[in-house]
Amino acid sequence: MPKFMFSANLNGEGAAGIIAEGGTSRRTEVERSIGALGGTVEAFYFTFGKQDSILIADLPDTEAATAFALGVASTGRIGVSTTVLITPEEVDTAVSRKVEFRGPGQ
Repeated sequence: MPKFMFSANLNGEGAAGIIAEGGTSRRTEVERSIGALGGTVEAFYFTFGKQDSILIADLPDTEAATAFALGVASTGRIGVSTTVLITPEEVDTAVSRKVEFRGPGQ
């Protein structure tokens, strides 16, 4: 199953919701939502820095990942960025493929 990392940033209303409901309630809601899409949560953390939280999840396909990201963003309380995670084994398979490409002006 493909693995995705979702990075989230809260706006003021989202932060107020965390204060009111707590962090574990967010994890529970994320697990419920990912599960409803046929996936599982590997990790969920709140963070300091550019993102307020990160989620690593296994989802059946990019359509499920897109649905989750759009559903989260549609609340208007959370901005979300999605990253496809690639295993070292997948990289090994990828680099074994021959790519024919001409750069601009070559």
